[in-house]
Amino acid sequence: MVKNTDSMQSLNDSMTDLNVSTPPNTQPRMLNQHYQATQTTQQLPVRLNQPTQLVGIDNHTKLLMNRIATGAATAEERAAWQEHVAAVKARTQSANEMQRLQWEQQQARVLPQYQQHMAAMQARANPIGMSGPMPSSPVQNVSPDSGSNLGPMSKVWMPSVPPSDAQIEHGRQDYELQLRLLEQQNRKRLSMAREEQERIAAPKVDRQGHEAYHAQIKKEAARKHNAEQQQKEQLRMHQEYQRGMNEMSDNLEYQAEQGNLYASNQPAKSNPALEDYNMQLHLLEQHNKKRFAMARAEQTHLSRQATPANAAKYTEPFCKFLTDNPTVFHAVSAIKKQLKDAGFSELSERDGWDLKTGGSYFVERNGSSLIAFTVGGSYKTGNGAAILAGHVDALTAKLKPISQVPNKAGYLQLGVAPYAGAPNNTWWDRDLGIGGRVLVKEGDKIVSKLVKLGWPIARIPTLAPHFGAAAVGPFNAETQMVPIIGLDSSESSSEERAEPFSQPSILGGGDKASTFVSTQPPRLVKAIGNELGLSASTYSNIVNWELELFDVQPATVGGLDKEFIFAGQVFGRAHRFQAIMLTRIDDKLCSWAAIQALIETKDDAGDSSQLQVVGLFDDEEIGSGLRQGARSNFLPTVLERAVGALADHKLASDVMGRTYANSFLVSSDVTHAVNPNFLGAYLENHAPHLNVGVVVSADSNGHMTTDSVSTAILQRCAEKVGAKLQVFQIRNDSRSGGTVGPMLSSMTGIRAVDAGIPQLSMHSIRATTGSLDPGLGVKMFVGFLSGFEEVDAEFRG
Repeated sequence: MVKNTDSMQSLNDSMTDLNVSTPPNTQPRMLNQHYQATQTTQQLPVRLNQPTQLVGIDNHTKLLMNRIATGAATAEERAAWQEHVAAVKARTQSANEMQRLQWEQQQARVLPQYQQHMAAMQARANPIGMSGPMPSSPVQNVSPDSGSNLGPMSKVWMPSVPPSDAQIEHGRQDYELQLRLLEQQNRKRLSMAREEQERIAAPKVDRQGHEAYHAQIKKEAARKHNAEQQQKEQLRMHQEYQRGMNEMSDNLEYQAEQGNLYASNQPAKSNPALEDYNMQLHLLEQHNKKRFAMARAEQTHLSRQATPANAAKYTEPFCKFLTDNPTVFHAVSAIKKQLKDAGFSELSERDGWDLKTGGSYFVERNGSSLIAFTVGGSYKTGNGAAILAGHVDALTAKLKPISQVPNKAGYLQLGVAPYAGAPNNTWWDRDLGIGGRVLVKEGDKIVSKLVKLGWPIARIPTLAPHFGAAAVGPFNAETQMVPIIGLDSSESSSEERAEPFSQPSILGGGDKASTFVSTQPPRLVKAIGNELGLSASTYSNIVNWELELFDVQPATVGGLDKEFIFAGQVFGRAHRFQAIMLTRIDDKLCSWAAIQALIETKDDAGDSSQLQVVGLFDDEEIGSGLRQGARSNFLPTVLERAVGALADHKLASDVMGRTYANSFLVSSDVTHAVNPNFLGAYLENHAPHLNVGVVVSADSNGHMTTDSVSTAILQRCAEKVGAKLQVFQIRNDSRSGGTVGPMLSSMTGIRAVDAGIPQLSMHSIRATTGSLDPGLGVKMFVGFLSGFEEVDAEFRG
């Protein structure tokens, strides 16, 4: 209920005289009927038995009353209201005076007729001269049908004497009662007005949005219910599987014992009963195997569906992979270990290959590119391959061959070179670590080792805005974006004080002073050597290195309800529809998802007649032109060698042509998610969202390899696992980026589509993707690897 505020009390006070029209004190109570009749006839401003109204009230007046009642009125509005009240009071008083005058005139006109009528009645009632007064209210007994010609006098009270004090008091009490009722009605109306005002002021939700909101709630409840049902069904099938295995084991043991006992009691000759028993035992075993295979297939189908429940389990493993492997060398090394743990065999490009159908293999190049594949159990020479291709390199800053630079202003600095546009403005004031590959001499061998200094080593400081134009830029990447790695607190040697161009740039030589480490910052050499387990006397065993900078900011859960995961590490369980803000998403995200899909489909390769391939390439961000890039012969060579090994190295001239023609490539690179702050930069209906699904990227100028046929093929594969596909194309006034798809497709003639996982802040040191997107990518890629063979038959028929 609305509280009776000062504004409301003021409004009530101003309405007291206005809203209540009381009979004049000179009117006795017995004249109320006449008074009410004249009120009805003359349309007085106020009716006590109805909600309070003002003369000539309109919507503006109602709104003004509500604003005054709720204390929201301005001074001008209150002044206007007082003028209105005064005017209405004046009109009401005039109406009451007019009513009083009319009543007195009517009384003066009717009273003589009433007195004549009373005299006639007295004469008829007392023909013999009865004495005594007539009743004080003789009109009570006069019927309208009595035949008297009194007109309206037969329906009204006509007093013959003034009202008594009791009658006046009774009328006053009746007036006060009606006043209290009117006040209650006013309070109720003001309360309703306040509620209406609050409703109008409340945020508006259109009906369509309201319905969509409730539909989303229902959809979420249905999703949770379905996920719970799937889990229950999987548990039931697993229990049934275990129970069946136990029963089969018990049956086999019992029947074996009975068979052995029966056979030991029979002569050593053909026994039809024993042969019949063995046949039944064999049929029982086959039946159980078939039943368990069906149960396993159903369980696999449920686990491969692209649902939020299935996708969420990949969030934490992906975050851990990204945090533990900041460089391209670390990423490839971690993937190699995972493949070996899953039963893949490593091949070397230097050796001959002996492959078998149903086998799983992988081969690396340069430690920064890798191709893994599984051979279908029913593979035939000339059959095609389902290929997923991505890249594992990312924008970074790499150490120069001679990374030691002259110290300036007491700072130790590090010579770095940009890789694919980094460091850019997103690298300013970041905590940067150093890691990569180091070549170390061990005896008569040169071995490659990985190193990662995970604590902040370097930083590129900004210039404070107080310095004006110098702090605005543009900045020189060579002289103004040089990382600092420490303070020069020691005496500089003569070599360190030498002029930068006074000595030849020699990397190494025969003496200790000309080794590779002598061209690098001594304290950095010490940190790297200690991380590798070297001592001061063996630092010189470092032959060379490929090191780069990376962001080391630890992960933290953020958002009001912890909806986000910042940086490249996850703590605790990820919640649905969270977003992950990570470094190096482009394109380790799709590469990791593709490898998980290949591992998950490995056990089902026995029923496949094709190759299932994942290719992860280096140098995509700089054009893929190196030997480990997608433009190299890496993928064609691996496919040709695999097909040749499976054909006993006896290939017909058309085998590779048929293999490429029967194959399909998904170029799985990340793509752009819609940014809510820059909607104008996106093409309508082509703006992907996070946590929805893989995005098909199109470009009419050939920067993507997508066409209608390839899109339809991938869409059919998505339908088999219940995955959703989105679409992205850039506006005509912008230029699309590139992927490995066009170069691989044009090189081999393989049909291809560009489809990747969406992200925000592409090419920033810290990008963003949805927490469900890694898992949704895995599920989509599983659907492609396992479903392409069947889908391809639809398009070939």
